[in-house]
Amino acid sequence: MERVRRASHAGSWYTDNPKKLEEELEGWLRESGLDKSPDVRGVIAPHAGYSYSGQAAAYAFANIDPTNISRIFLLGPSHHYYTPKCALSMATVYKTPIGDLPIDLEVNEDLKATGAFEMMGIRIDEAEHSMEMHLPYLAKVFEGHQVKVVPILVGALNAENEAMYGQLLAKYADDPNNFFSVSSDFCHWGSRFNYMHYDKKHRAIHKSIEALDRMGMDIIETGDADAFKQYLLEYDNTICGRHPISVFLHMLRNCSTKIKIKFLWYEQSSQCKSMRDSSVSYASAAAKVDS
Repeated sequence: MERVRRASHAGSWYTDNPKKLEEELEGWLRESGLDKSPDVRGVIAPHAGYSYSGQAAAYAFANIDPTNISRIFLLGPSHHYYTPKCALSMATVYKTPIGDLPIDLEVNEDLKATGAFEMMGIRIDEAEHSMEMHLPYLAKVFEGHQVKVVPILVGALNAENEAMYGQLLAKYADDPNNFFSVSSDFCHWGSRFNYMHYDKKHRAIHKSIEALDRMGMDIIETGDADAFKQYLLEYDNTICGRHPISVFLHMLRNCSTKIKIKFLWYEQSSQCKSMRDSSVSYASAAAKVDS
């Protein structure tokens, strides 16, 4: 029986006009000027509305060579629903305005059988935007290719569970037919986000935010999940996809293929100059086989 997850944020977070959406995505992918590489096995990309982070996300998705990939694991944080675990989708298909992505029910069952996951209902699934914002890009990049998705909603995991899920998913990273789309924005700065870390030595607030974000990005590039945890404990940077990123780092540490993450783009929604300002940072990375 078909259970559909609708493109619930189409028409608000991004256009629901298929022609316009295709044109936007094609334009951003082209403007990135990046070459596709079969060695790219994963991305970290933002999930804000496309008017904010659509262009930044292209610097992740433009790296993908769809030729050998038949399965995409989506790892996205949970913004509205609290769970200390990871959750699998009950849908059988994810809709986008430019093509549908079927769920890999077989892998879903395998993961369910581990007993480590809970199931999220369609309502929770449709309320969450973190994975949906990656779908149009994936539908575009994988156009004409048979591909299935495995959505994993990553809850508020403790360090032990981040490592546990990373170990559990590591075997999938060794299969070159698998791809990982990890969803995260970076610093949410300002009183409305309850986060106003400011290091005066950088003078401008936006420069301080960038230094803080880049410190985190550099640690992510080393692949050291424990150092990333330490960084988050020390600075509490409001990286909303901290748990999906941590699971991904543990996965890469536990798989036998050497895969390295490299950030290719960084920007801020606006430049904070006074304590009254606010901004969100967007960073895009590719995870590539290190030969």
